[in-house]
Amino acid sequence: MGESVTDRVREVMSAASVTQAVFAEAIGLTPDKVSKSLGGVRRFTSLDLARIAEFGNTTVDWLLTGRERLRPAVAARTTAPALDERGRGRLRELVDRFTTAYEVIDLLGLSPELPELPPVRSDLRRYVDQGIALAEDALVRLAAEGRPAMGGLDTADLLQAMERSFGVDVAKADLPDGFDGAAWQVDGFRLIMIARTDVPTRQRFTLAHELGHILAKDAQDLLTETHLSPGHQKDLTEVRANVFAANLLMPRDEIMSAVREGELTDEYLTSLVVRFQVSPSALAARLGQLGVIAPETANRLRGLTTQACHWLTGQSDLFEARKTWSHAGRLPFRPAQLLYEAYLAGDTTLRPLAAYTGLDAEKVRAMLEPEPAPQGEGTSGAEVDEGDPVFQP
Repeated sequence: MGESVTDRVREVMSAASVTQAVFAEAIGLTPDKVSKSLGGVRRFTSLDLARIAEFGNTTVDWLLTGRERLRPAVAARTTAPALDERGRGRLRELVDRFTTAYEVIDLLGLSPELPELPPVRSDLRRYVDQGIALAEDALVRLAAEGRPAMGGLDTADLLQAMERSFGVDVAKADLPDGFDGAAWQVDGFRLIMIARTDVPTRQRFTLAHELGHILAKDAQDLLTETHLSPGHQKDLTEVRANVFAANLLMPRDEIMSAVREGELTDEYLTSLVVRFQVSPSALAARLGQLGVIAPETANRLRGLTTQACHWLTGQSDLFEARKTWSHAGRLPFRPAQLLYEAYLAGDTTLRPLAAYTGLDAEKVRAMLEPEPAPQGEGTSGAEVDEGDPVFQP
């Protein structure tokens, strides 16, 4: 006969080498309730299990099922050397943070229903054509949910639109050196990780590239990539993701409309780099594919940097703002919201949210719960003048 929940709770007590009375006090129960629960007279509540998991440095999932945590295999798509032990540890830490949060959310019955993804066109044999079709379908869905034109759409807004439309969670994190991004999808969640960087166009392309892998269902194992080089990869799924990214970030209709708007001088082309937030080489390749610029013009454009294009158009401040955003870290909002709502409902402790954010539980508590006013210093609304500022942390 397999182990039961009470067996695993006893394991936690045994590993901690504490008496039942000490254990009861540590998890906020009376000794009598612990005794009844271990004897099968009373069931452990979800909050009890959350506190026991916190005490035993384990998971509620293990207490309930004995199942080890879900951890993916790593499918590397990279031209860089294999990850060293430090890099593996960093990647494992990131994956643990997200998968633990997803497991808690699932056990609490809070996992949201994910939107259905557009189908991969099986009638299209060429992966290039599949990438184009996937991008067209993605643009239609994004537009249906209110996305404005891709040109001029900040990466922050594009990222949030992807999360809403496709049910992906997107993190900006310190990936191992040289890694641009990673993607992973299972039944309960879809995750994209993009590296913090000072190169905003590379990060934007990586974001679109990883979404291409998610939509094509390439990321059943954790897919990690470094030094994405459009046009230089031989793996057909990478080709498809690159084509998807180019067609998503530079939609044909928008590009052709922009071409009709102005004469394709070098000055105008640099303004398009700024407008579509892609590298000059990416724009040169796209315009070349569409047959709207000559090879010599494309070569001149490739000789510029994204920063130079911003400077030449008098938008150096905009480049610095974009670089600052691409360098900042970001945790997906949805898991944090669900874990916090579960805490407010009394279904779990702050530990899962703290682990997800990488902060100490008491620090998270201090951030989320205002300090009570010192006794005698409280004021009623009537005692505050209309023009007085009132600050609430």
